[in-house]
Amino acid sequence: MDHYFYRGIPKEEFEILHYFPTIPEYVTWFEKQWGDRPAVNNLREKYNYREFADRIAARRAYLKELGLSKGDNVAVLDLNSIDAVELFLAITSGGYVAIMLPAQLPAPAVVGSCMKFAVKALFVRDEFRDRAEGVPCKVCSTKETSTAREGVATVDKDDPAAIFFTGGTTGTPKGAVLPHRALMRGAYNGCFNGGSMFSGDRYMGLLPLSHVFGLIRSTMAAFYTGAEWYACENMKESIGKMPMMRPTILVLVPGLCDVLIGLGKMYGPKFYGGCLKTVISGAANVPPRIISEFDKLGVTCFAGYGMTEGANLTTGNLDVATRPTSVGKIFPEQEVKIVDGEIWFRGDNVFLGYYGDPQKTAETLTPDGWLKTGDLGRFDEDGYLYIVGRIKNLIILANAENVSPEELEEPFYKYDGIKDCLVKEDKIGDQPCIAIEILPRMEYFEGKDWSEVEAYCNDLVAKVNETLPSTHRIAKVSVRKEDFKRTGSLKVSRNQ
Repeated sequence: MDHYFYRGIPKEEFEILHYFPTIPEYVTWFEKQWGDRPAVNNLREKYNYREFADRIAARRAYLKELGLSKGDNVAVLDLNSIDAVELFLAITSGGYVAIMLPAQLPAPAVVGSCMKFAVKALFVRDEFRDRAEGVPCKVCSTKETSTAREGVATVDKDDPAAIFFTGGTTGTPKGAVLPHRALMRGAYNGCFNGGSMFSGDRYMGLLPLSHVFGLIRSTMAAFYTGAEWYACENMKESIGKMPMMRPTILVLVPGLCDVLIGLGKMYGPKFYGGCLKTVISGAANVPPRIISEFDKLGVTCFAGYGMTEGANLTTGNLDVATRPTSVGKIFPEQEVKIVDGEIWFRGDNVFLGYYGDPQKTAETLTPDGWLKTGDLGRFDEDGYLYIVGRIKNLIILANAENVSPEELEEPFYKYDGIKDCLVKEDKIGDQPCIAIEILPRMEYFEGKDWSEVEAYCNDLVAKVNETLPSTHRIAKVSVRKEDFKRTGSLKVSRNQ
């Protein structure tokens, strides 16, 4: 009970919460534990945990009726619906492997994904049916279920449970295979925000279920703590319905944080429904200004660190007020070390490898189970972790010294006038140099002309350069009027 993440949790709550290493155990437990509590809701229909578990059992029966074998890969192409959540939990608790396809995948990519991952059945939202033409497997509607009921399967904690796309922003997407123990360790870690865990929270499923952050932290952790989960099939419409959903906790990427902060400033905190107390933000750098802006609106924003291959949750920061640039401390039952500047970790949360790619797996996983993250980091004297960059993004200077672009970008996020920035290698004439592109927060410059915006950005670059060695200084500045190209999780893409 003396762990960093256990502080403030009532003893009786901690005695209820257990780490279940498989999804069948978890589904069985939450039905019994939470019973009549509201589980899922889409403002048209809602089910309590007992009804939710029964619907999942009917889905498992339908999967069995399809003639699938244990360990078969089953894909789902849907929005963030109740159907999609039921299918994910039915597939994984039935002993099959779930692949939640991104809802925006075009038809050729759907067919290609089903071929690449040897999918045996594809569940498709009715309006997406045309994208399933030509897939080499059974195709079913996401509405399909059975009148029968099927119990949970017997699985091992090391059995594959799900495959998530990863690495698609810098090259060909890979399929990270997560076992039951990893998904469940991530969900368990997501229960700890400091203080009471079982206070009847309400979540909105705003992040895609195809993204590990949206599925584990925003969904599975919600059910672990007996919270009510609201389906958000259309993000824009769902945000407009916040006053009806009255969320108490939201899991967001920084880009969405900016949207909600803007709405909160425009309409006041009542826009959030009057109950929002916590935001969990990740999947990209969380600027200190986001933490500060939410605080002004009466909302605590926690940041953390994780990756798909590590089931999303490796560290969390409960002390954002005093250490706003840290990603926090290590969650329980994990080992972490820094090797030549790179973060390595191991534990139940580590994936099994990349589907059908032993070479990439060997490059990422050591024989003794350490996951090499590719992230550069450091710990302070109190054990708080700081991310300073990505190995693959390093800029090699003429003197052979390495420069982390993320480390150069970090100081700019402390200023209210900066929304995003991107440091990269460029040229002045035929000479290599370090350049930066800056996207200003235009609401900060209301009433000012563009020349004043550019002057502000150039002055900031000069100020930051004064703190840097001469070899690391930024020599070329561009101020953007248009947004950066972004990844599916709204990170700034480095392939501009």
